[in-house]
Amino acid sequence: MDEIVTPSPLNSLEGTSLIADPIYQYSLMTDRWKGAEGAAERDLIDTIWLQRLRRIYQLQSARWVFPSAEHSRFQHVLGTMHVAGEFAQHLYPFLKRIFLDGIPSRFYIEELLRVAGLLHDVGHGPFCHFFDDHVLAKFDLTHEALSQRIILEKLAGTIRAIRRSPHGMLENGEELDPNYVAFLIKKPNGPRGEDYPVWLEYLQQLFRGIFTVDNIDYVLRDSYMTGVAVGPVDWKRMLHYSLCHPEGLALDKRGASALNMFLNARLYLYTNVYYHRTTRSIDLQLVEIFPRTIQRLFPYNPAENLDQYCNLTDWSLMEGVRNWLKSRDPERRDLAGKWENLLVRKLKWRSVYETILTIKDLEIGRAGFIKKEEVEQKIRENLPKAVKNIEFYVDMAHHDPRPLNPLHSEDTPLLIYDPISKKVSREPLEELFKYIPAKVAICRVYGSSPDYHELLTGAATKTLGSANHLGSFPTNV
Repeated sequence: MDEIVTPSPLNSLEGTSLIADPIYQYSLMTDRWKGAEGAAERDLIDTIWLQRLRRIYQLQSARWVFPSAEHSRFQHVLGTMHVAGEFAQHLYPFLKRIFLDGIPSRFYIEELLRVAGLLHDVGHGPFCHFFDDHVLAKFDLTHEALSQRIILEKLAGTIRAIRRSPHGMLENGEELDPNYVAFLIKKPNGPRGEDYPVWLEYLQQLFRGIFTVDNIDYVLRDSYMTGVAVGPVDWKRMLHYSLCHPEGLALDKRGASALNMFLNARLYLYTNVYYHRTTRSIDLQLVEIFPRTIQRLFPYNPAENLDQYCNLTDWSLMEGVRNWLKSRDPERRDLAGKWENLLVRKLKWRSVYETILTIKDLEIGRAGFIKKEEVEQKIRENLPKAVKNIEFYVDMAHHDPRPLNPLHSEDTPLLIYDPISKKVSREPLEELFKYIPAKVAICRVYGSSPDYHELLTGAATKTLGSANHLGSFPTNV
């Protein structure tokens, strides 16, 4: 019988492997080796559930706008695992001082956060958030809820078998709890069926707060892979100045400038990548064909058919649709033709007008209407009578760069720590967020016929041209 080997300074290289990454250069993962006890992170990474994320693109439509943005959710979850581990190592001494003997070992906390980071997106379907909005919503599901189901029903045994983090062994008797991993990803709806420890709720703020291990990685990764320069993102400064206080997760005020820098970088990505005018144009075209396509490829509730759902990816969708070109079913042939138009960028919708609206515009009454139905009605009223019934679409791309009320937000309970007074407060967030809008809506008008673009631009300008103080401009790209 082989001897059980545990990591030591002499053999620890056998228990870890390097992951090469353009963002972090190298990160660690635990690996299998002869005689090792239990499972390793490699065992999770090599499951069909994690490997399927290689076939789901990180950027659903923006990859057709930014040629180099071909990265997958797989790369993102590996990066999130790395960031989560960095925060775990940094925050553990603070947690230990607060909870004393009521908290697991350092390596348990590190591995718990790393596994949660690795699995937080395991439930994503093809076209990611587009799948959430147009398919999962019908079943009252989200990708986080599916991730929880997969963790608890498909990966729980492997999670429990993990015995070490990249830096050391769990203590005797310690076992990773899949329920803890699922809780970190998404709080249960309604009354809890289980009492979770307070220290776990502290750690959940790293997944559900103003800055998270998830959005730190996607801001860094998506800007790099798209080639869009967002300016410096000093996440290591945010890491260094993060701390756990008896009242919750806090950021030393000396790290506030780095948080401000990060939130502005994230806002820049939303306005220039995720909500790029052509990205949204592609999304409009997808709305017409995506739900119908999924209904034919996968007419099931994913939560009740996880094994079949495992095979549903961007790749399987594209391959399935390609085979419809010669189908005897006219509906499938029609869908295949529309997908082909999309893939060769034969786009139906063109942006003819664009403006940015913020919550400040509503407060001062400069935008008397913000709902897109009301905007559409006003535009039709301003079109010449002969063309009032032309086809156009009003798109409102909403983003919340920061909490609307940072002093009373339960979802983002970040505190600011003053190293001089030794006190924590949310009041400094008001000053920190002074120049970051609480809500942003990019309002665009899209036309389908070039013959009417000029008239549509004129009507949209008359309708929205004075709606805000940030300025507006016509587009025809």
